[in-house]
Amino acid sequence: MTEFPVRHFLSDDAVAHIGEGLLSRTLPREEWTHEAHLAATTYLTLRRLDIDLDTELPGIISRYNESVGGVNDDTQGYHDTITRAFLRGVRLFLDEADTRRPIHELVNELLHSPMGKRDWPLRFWSKDRLMSVEARRKWIEPDLQDMP
Repeated sequence: MTEFPVRHFLSDDAVAHIGEGLLSRTLPREEWTHEAHLAATTYLTLRRLDIDLDTELPGIISRYNESVGGVNDDTQGYHDTITRAFLRGVRLFLDEADTRRPIHELVNELLHSPMGKRDWPLRFWSKDRLMSVEARRKWIEPDLQDMP
């Protein structure tokens, strides 16, 4: 997979901007990057305990995508297996992290961890299985190895 430079967060406010912008559907589309996905998930996990991410995150992301002109269909938009894999990765990372640290520092560290890499799910799923319509529409179990 192509290596992309990691875009870091400079403040906790920058992370909150992503998380709250996702929820309110005011985040500009061009800011919805891989890093933003992980920042939002980290923010929601640590700061928005009122949200059950296991049940609500799919709808949050799908509604956001539509609000910025995106489409959630068989080839684009919300991808359930990837979203749930990264949610698990964020939780794994946070289980080992000192969550008293500033959230932007946690996000930046996550982005450089194995769980923060764009291709992390490909350790567990073959590309064909992960990119399938079935995986986009619902969680499917990995075919290469179990997730931690």
